[in-house]
Amino acid sequence: MKICSITPVLNEEQNIRDVIFELKKNTLKDKRIDKIIVVDNGSTDSTVQVAIAAGASVVSEPQKGYGAACLRGIKEIDSECDVVLFIDGDGSDVAKEWLRIVEPIFEQRADIVVGSRVLGDSERGALSPHQRFGNMLASFLLRALYGKRVTDLGPFRALRTDALAALEMDDMDFGWTVQMQARALKQGLRYEEVPVSYRRRQGGVSKISGNLWASFLAGRKILRVIFGEYFRNGSKSF
Repeated sequence: MKICSITPVLNEEQNIRDVIFELKKNTLKDKRIDKIIVVDNGSTDSTVQVAIAAGASVVSEPQKGYGAACLRGIKEIDSECDVVLFIDGDGSDVAKEWLRIVEPIFEQRADIVVGSRVLGDSERGALSPHQRFGNMLASFLLRALYGKRVTDLGPFRALRTDALAALEMDDMDFGWTVQMQARALKQGLRYEEVPVSYRRRQGGVSKISGNLWASFLAGRKILRVIFGEYFRNGSKSF
């Protein structure tokens, strides 16, 4: 199975090189990242140059927004790509753990796999208190609405390419990750979580977690998406 990875970035010159190298490092005979796509969302530092030098395929998305960058990356996926891996470029996720995320898909147990920072080991201070609370609330709502075990909205995740296409993703910013999970659960896709490590960002400035106002806006958007997706085209029956 061919794997493509997508990493949205905004001013991550201090981190993106290590993320790309970690994605390349941990390979097995039948599992490797075939194409590493970095989507620049308007960086003003040397992120693009660093990513290219590290061996990534870099494209630009001028419209600001996490979801907008992810959607741009999806356009770069080869027709032969079977699995799409999403990972942030700030170095918080341990990129070399990507094998444990794609394994349930390779073993045909899952259509979508989310790396759970809650089930795994998170470095002290890696998640702020308001991040933990928001994540806990959103996960609880997804469990309550869809009856599936959800513990995290972590960005480190993988999907079968056909499953990703079926979700018809369209959120352009903070609601991207939860929209993906809500739509996957509503459509009855095989959903699984695996424990992953999480550490404090390796350098640079956080766009959301380090800013209370940005965190509030992101949290409000996430709640809106959760309920909006549940009642979209009729709610899912319990």
